[in-house]
Amino acid sequence: MPTAPSLRFALCIRRTALTPETPRQALDRLWARGRAFLGTDTAILAGAMSWVSEHHLVAAISNAGGFGVIACGSMGPDLLAREIAATKALTSKPFGVNLITMHPQLDDLVRVCIEAEVGHVVLAGGIPPGTAVRAVKDGGAKLIAFTPALVLAKRLVRSGADALVIEGSEAGGHIGPVSLTVLAQEILPHIRDVPVFVAGGIGRGEAILSYLEMGASGAQLGTRFAAAAESIAHPNFKAAFVRANARDALPSIQLDERFPVIPVRGLVNAGTKRFLAHQAETLKRFDSGELNKEAAQLDIEHFWAGALRRAVIDGDVENGSVMAGQSVGMVSAVQPVAEIIAELVDQAVAALAARPNFATPG
Repeated sequence: MPTAPSLRFALCIRRTALTPETPRQALDRLWARGRAFLGTDTAILAGAMSWVSEHHLVAAISNAGGFGVIACGSMGPDLLAREIAATKALTSKPFGVNLITMHPQLDDLVRVCIEAEVGHVVLAGGIPPGTAVRAVKDGGAKLIAFTPALVLAKRLVRSGADALVIEGSEAGGHIGPVSLTVLAQEILPHIRDVPVFVAGGIGRGEAILSYLEMGASGAQLGTRFAAAAESIAHPNFKAAFVRANARDALPSIQLDERFPVIPVRGLVNAGTKRFLAHQAETLKRFDSGELNKEAAQLDIEHFWAGALRRAVIDGDVENGSVMAGQSVGMVSAVQPVAEIIAELVDQAVAALAARPNFATPG
């Protein structure tokens, strides 16, 4: 004769068998860790895009159940403080701030985030300095860091990172050399202490689901949000995204290894073609002795100065820098943020519902 506790346990097991997990419940279980870390309805983290990820788009993403992130970029402390305040005026939901580790006022920017009670600080663009890490942690915020390799992932966790983002070369903007499919296989099985978010080339819910099942806690998307209705990007910029195919988003090309070019993925246009010609002309001037190495390097680097703003704000998509990931081929229309997030969730749920172990869709 079973005791009362064992009987209750047996009834619980039987009740569970009679009420199987729905596809939506399965999705919520898969990204539960990411949702808990971000404090959001979905574990969809927005990539920080300069000139695009400002308070209107950030608040819209957070209000729709995702996690918006302000792109601080080259902002100074006062401007960042105003941007955070403007975001808080539009949403009561969690959002983060992305800071570039090479910013000369990094410590002051961290202080602004802590004083404004920003819950999550993303340190990107290099290995986070110890002073900034300690300031974020001591201030009570959660620290998110980027890693391009397993060895650095382990180091960042040891140094205090609360979560990691692994971003593949499919992403838009400044990129590394390794695809997300490879990074995920290298890193996800071995990093369990903190949540890991995947990024780069993600444009559909089925892809998010596949990485969740590999061990990711959520996904970061940028390109689809850049063309959202709430994005302040120029209509020409959004129209270029809608027209583009994946093969149109290519990394910048370096002509000579003596003069490194940081790879930036964007849509090929007249500007990218002129950049090749500019590099070739600069190399000739260097080889002839007209320019020394430092001057030649600066001349190449300055070609794109202000180019992103020209594309995003002014709408010059022929001469500006139209940074976009390869997922741009999945941008078929300018959609509200809430519609994009709902679509991603529905795609993941539908993929789960199509499996034999789910009798009815959730």
